[in-house]
Amino acid sequence: MSASRRSGTTDELGPDEPGESGGSDLLAALLDGMDAALCAFDADGVVTHWNREAERILGWTAAEAVGRHGFAGWAVRSADAEEVQARLMSAMHAPGRQVHEFALVTKGGGRVLVRTQSAAVRGPEGKPAGVYCAFSEVHAQIDLERSIALSEALFEDAAWGVVLIDADLRPAVVNAHAARALGIGRTSALGRPLGELLAQGVEELEAALTHVLAEGAPPAPAEMWVAVRTAEGEKRRCWRNGFVRLASPLAEEPVPLGVGWLFQDVTEAKRGEQEAALLRFRTNQLHRAARAAAECEDPAEAAVVHLDFALAGFADHALIDRTAPSPRSEGPGGDEEAAVRLVRLAATPAGAPGPSLLTGAAGLPVRYEAGHPALQCVERAGAVRADAGSVPAEQAREWALARQWPGDAVHALCAVLRSRGRTLGVVTFLRGSGRSRFERSDTAYAEDVAARIAAALDLAEAVRDT
Repeated sequence: MSASRRSGTTDELGPDEPGESGGSDLLAALLDGMDAALCAFDADGVVTHWNREAERILGWTAAEAVGRHGFAGWAVRSADAEEVQARLMSAMHAPGRQVHEFALVTKGGGRVLVRTQSAAVRGPEGKPAGVYCAFSEVHAQIDLERSIALSEALFEDAAWGVVLIDADLRPAVVNAHAARALGIGRTSALGRPLGELLAQGVEELEAALTHVLAEGAPPAPAEMWVAVRTAEGEKRRCWRNGFVRLASPLAEEPVPLGVGWLFQDVTEAKRGEQEAALLRFRTNQLHRAARAAAECEDPAEAAVVHLDFALAGFADHALIDRTAPSPRSEGPGGDEEAAVRLVRLAATPAGAPGPSLLTGAAGLPVRYEAGHPALQCVERAGAVRADAGSVPAEQAREWALARQWPGDAVHALCAVLRSRGRTLGVVTFLRGSGRSRFERSDTAYAEDVAARIAAALDLAEAVRDT
């Protein structure tokens, strides 16, 4: 209860009137329930109130504090007492609140640096009747100020995205960096479902947020691929995410207020890592293929070995077509351009996966129509890419079958086989709908494989002619 009531003194509210004891008890409960230490002085500088937080910080009980004149001789050093008392009581005649820092003395003789806020207490006629003083340990105040400053900095100047997600998994606060990453304004993102902010990756993100609300923060950051809607269309980004569960400091038991979600865009670094890993894998495959091919007695078999090693992680199907002269090109006056025709030398099995098989013993040409990517590759002596495009599955199948490819092929890459300045044929790599289209880096790899296959085929021809 109020310290002044426990000691029997009368505070500035006046003595209890009949029926007013409930109001005094309420005041006492409010004062003792405060998180900040509080004391009050009357106009003569006598302590009239002293709550439990003040007792916790300094060790002096309310019975020992109330009724004393100022802090002299007990709560401050004698040398500082006059200055401290003057600065505290000056708030009685000053507008607003005054903030000071003092070194107070505990009951055990120690010293505590406190920060005080003092203001005048007005009587019934509006005249100054005393001063109240709220104080807390300086380090606790500094911690609070640092926390507030950190929050403000995170939501204004942070170089990574910061979003507060409420218990319903909707953004409650979004900083400037996160708003730019999401391609939306800071205020327009508030309260909206995450599915309206992201085109892909929403399920994974919501699962992570739900886990944090239930179990707490994960031990390490998590990387997620998402698709962000932009004016140019959807863009895939890789975000490195950190999560912390937010709980109310005012509740007796932790009550989840939401999740603090911090993320950083690591798309370029992630793609660099993926490209480096892919390059290492492909280099190892080329090395392994070269060693395996070196053990083949038949150079044609070595060419197929190179093809099989290249397929791993690169394509679903592969074909090797060997150039063969046309009867019209033989003899004087033959038409070299019309003479181009291709004979299937090797192909991956059409059904279950397995090693490529040598074919074409009959020497029958493949029925490629004019303008076929493989024919274009031979004519240009350069790589050619082709795609079925965004069409229904049945049309994509017709597209593949019309080009004499397996029906599930939707992406194709043809690389020319050249050795000793001659075009020996073409190797074709095919991907199904579950894979992405061939990129420029894929072309470079296919050309490297084609060079090795061409060397093996050239050797096979040389051996056959000897």
